[in-house]
Amino acid sequence: MRLSLFCLPTQKEVPSDVKMSSHILMIRSGMIRMETAGIYTWLPLGFRVLKKIESVIIKEHEKENINQMLMPTIQSAEIWKKSQRYESYGKEMLRILDRNNKELLYGPTNEEMMTEIGLNIIKSYKNLPLSFFHIQSKFRDEIRPRFGVMRSREFLMKDAYSFDLSASNLKITYIKFFKLYMKIFKILGMHVLPIKALSGEIGGDLSHEFHLVSETGESQIMISEELENSLLNFSYDNFEKNYFSSTLEFYDHNKIKDKNLIKKNSIELGHIFSFGDKYTKKFNFLIDTPDGRINPLMGSYGIGISRIPAAIIENNHDQKGIMWPKEIAPFDVLILCLKNGQQELEEFCNNIYHELKNRGIDVLFDDRDERTGIKFSDADLIGIPYQIIVGKNFLEEDIIQIKERSSGKEININSQKLIPKIISLINND
Repeated sequence: MRLSLFCLPTQKEVPSDVKMSSHILMIRSGMIRMETAGIYTWLPLGFRVLKKIESVIIKEHEKENINQMLMPTIQSAEIWKKSQRYESYGKEMLRILDRNNKELLYGPTNEEMMTEIGLNIIKSYKNLPLSFFHIQSKFRDEIRPRFGVMRSREFLMKDAYSFDLSASNLKITYIKFFKLYMKIFKILGMHVLPIKALSGEIGGDLSHEFHLVSETGESQIMISEELENSLLNFSYDNFEKNYFSSTLEFYDHNKIKDKNLIKKNSIELGHIFSFGDKYTKKFNFLIDTPDGRINPLMGSYGIGISRIPAAIIENNHDQKGIMWPKEIAPFDVLILCLKNGQQELEEFCNNIYHELKNRGIDVLFDDRDERTGIKFSDADLIGIPYQIIVGKNFLEEDIIQIKERSSGKEININSQKLIPKIISLINND
């Protein structure tokens, strides 16, 4: 993408009530724009980050044979009355009347709708186990939306739902999603901690939250330093042993009173629940099996997609701007052409731009007719992992500079070695 054709409304100042680093930088870098309190437009740079995150999530869910679908944002109040949550959910739920005075709502979550769908499409015990996921906007009318997209009223979420025939099968599914979430966050470059949690409004008897430790996080967790270190080398292949015999022990409040615990601030990024037949019973959802009629057992599994970019920025920024991990950066490489009007230099920049694109690399080419200082400032602000700086050294000595945004490390290289070096850096070779 040529920056001269890319919408990048960077700015120096932000409103005085914007305090959190991620909120400041997302506005300054042109990632988001607030439309009203707690509701944001994701501008092109921010949208690219969201799509990178979604791509990882979709790919890993499909590897586990979890069916992708898309449910509507607007739901009927009737299904929420079946679960008896329509009144109890409170003012966070946005209630709507259509022209026929039918009660609708903007979905804050999808347990009811998924149960209703399962009731109508799952006809045999032979269909189970079965899991679904979708990526959709949610709305919860927060009393005090704050911190930008970290706690907004409308947000993007990946939620998944599972149906099983027995408690033992549901446990297997729950473990599968637990492992899947740990893997997804690791791919995204995030060291999350799984915390045993209360089930809250959704209900159920088993629940875990996934937290990213961050000094500015609004949640607080108590964590054993020994456990935190052990999770750095978490084994997915031996999950049941590692998790159920040792990790869970640390998270059980009754078993950690004598441990040396550290209080840390954190950001919640995911939450999984096992709630059995709580919803299928209320919906009279029954399946005939060789052993009689049963209510399928359910679990739900959510990741706050629109919260992830802000959480990553909180832990990956400096005074100049964002430092994106390679896994979710909006672009892999930024080409800075520093002497517009120099035909030889512009032709070289165009050539490497097209060659990198042809090799499947996401490239942003700053071909704007702007001052060098503005180009450098914007480059550091938007945080693309690698900057290719082409200026007078190329014209005089055939030297191009590669700068790594996160470390500030600079490499001087000649034009013949540039493309192989960039590919090597991106692929961690």
